[in-house]
Amino acid sequence: MNAVLLAVGNELVCGQTVDTNSAWLARRLVQRGIQTLHHQTVADDRAAIAEAFRDAAGKARLVLVTGGLGPTADDITRHGLADAMGVGLETNDAALAELEAFFRRRGREMVPTNRVQATFPVGSRPIENLRGTAAGIAARLGEADVYVMPGVPHEMRWIFENRIAPLLPPAAVRIAERTVHAFGTGESDVGAKIADLMARDANPTVGTTVAAGWISVRISARADTAEAAAALAGESVAEIRRRLGDWYIGAGEDTMSSVIGDRLRAAEKTLAVAESCTGGLVGRMITDTGGASDYFLGGIISYANEIKHRLLGVPEPLLAEHGAVSEPVARAMADGARERLGSDYALALTGIAGPTGGTDEKPVGLVYIALATPTGTAVHRHVFPGDRAIIRRRAATAALNHLRLHLVRRMGP
Repeated sequence: MNAVLLAVGNELVCGQTVDTNSAWLARRLVQRGIQTLHHQTVADDRAAIAEAFRDAAGKARLVLVTGGLGPTADDITRHGLADAMGVGLETNDAALAELEAFFRRRGREMVPTNRVQATFPVGSRPIENLRGTAAGIAARLGEADVYVMPGVPHEMRWIFENRIAPLLPPAAVRIAERTVHAFGTGESDVGAKIADLMARDANPTVGTTVAAGWISVRISARADTAEAAAALAGESVAEIRRRLGDWYIGAGEDTMSSVIGDRLRAAEKTLAVAESCTGGLVGRMITDTGGASDYFLGGIISYANEIKHRLLGVPEPLLAEHGAVSEPVARAMADGARERLGSDYALALTGIAGPTGGTDEKPVGLVYIALATPTGTAVHRHVFPGDRAIIRRRAATAALNHLRLHLVRRMGP
């Protein structure tokens, strides 16, 4: 079975609100072996909604719709569905009684505009909503089963899980999805390594996405049983990991900080940070992982030169001669953090995140990252593209990656 997802609302079309409902539904459908053909966002326009219903029903056997079931004048999804079906709206007495009871239970008076939530296209039926006033709608349009749910996420999720999912047919095919994460290279480089695995008609299907330098390889395997699909996906994960080599970070829910944390914990080593341009972002990323207190001692945000000197021991002549954004200062910051916080490892970052402050010699995006270890300190020079937020995030992730690579080479894959 294939599906089309529709999300209705002016706030979605104009970008005021992000459509998270369709992403959630698509993931749930995959778990049932149902492939989503496309997502469509539709404005609060009756004719456009009706056309979207007709188009979706002509392409898929299942149409899931969210939004536009409220009591206000712009909530016209039910009207658009009725137009697509070629019928009018009628009041469902049982739904109206439940709606009135909902308000009585909360000690509120139901205003007349709420009555529209008890009307449904002729030939359709209401879907119970125990989380709000907007009942869903189940209808048949051509060869497609259509289910309309409210746009409020917790209401939509409850209706789908408890009232719609049990109605869906057993999966004819099982789909297993996995994700592999890479960092330290470009998407095109990753693509070149796995090009033959990305053939359009392959099973598993393989694709890539990128965000702030983090490259994710998506794997979707189809088979007759869940076990066979999982086995196919697992083989692809292993092969992609082998091909990526040092670019491979982890899979699934792994993050850079969780992978580093596991290695530091296993080695019984500790970490400290000294940050300037990232302003504490590295420390935040490390502590986003639960249990970071096992290995993370803390950090010093040395934004001002005075703090670099006073708390990290960076010599004032060094700052005067080379400037805060320089290899010698980054090295001194890392050594100072390691010594003063008593850690096994220390990361230090100093750079120009912009949007101002850059020169020909030291452009915006220039960041020096130093890694102090028990055997010495290495400094890496980077020039990151992007705006201030992107530069800071890429710098923080790159710093963690330098530590990860050191630990991999020391401890093995």
